[in-house]
Amino acid sequence: MKDNKPKNVFKEGPISSEFIGHSIYKHQTKTSIGAHNIFLGQVRADIIDGKPVSAIEYTAYEDMANQKFHDIRESAFERFELTCMHIYHSLGTVKAGEICLFVFVSSPRRKVVFEALEYIVEAIKAEVPVFGKEIFEDQSHQWKVNS
Repeated sequence: MKDNKPKNVFKEGPISSEFIGHSIYKHQTKTSIGAHNIFLGQVRADIIDGKPVSAIEYTAYEDMANQKFHDIRESAFERFELTCMHIYHSLGTVKAGEICLFVFVSSPRRKVVFEALEYIVEAIKAEVPVFGKEIFEDQSHQWKVNS
């Protein structure tokens, strides 16, 4: 286990490439790391019932979601030989093409980062109370179905 206190993993709006780059850059001098793996969840411009999605508005039960993110993080550190991990999720409106989920893991071993990242992303999708309202180009909306 790395940390006993849940931290706020939410960022208002899209997660910028500068933020992602800075998060990764901080680890390049750690000589115990042999591999990094990154997952970037991006809002898709899906066509649903003939209407293009232009954005997703994310909401969450923040305290509950932060605790669940923390639980997933701690579980991953127990299951896998990880050196570090970052998880960030957007709240608010994120336009099609922008990043809404950023997960970054590091380990001494290459195979570990692939297995850990899949475990973490699947757990987030299945367990964390974050909800997305798909906003269509005509400004109508519907609640997103996880995919």
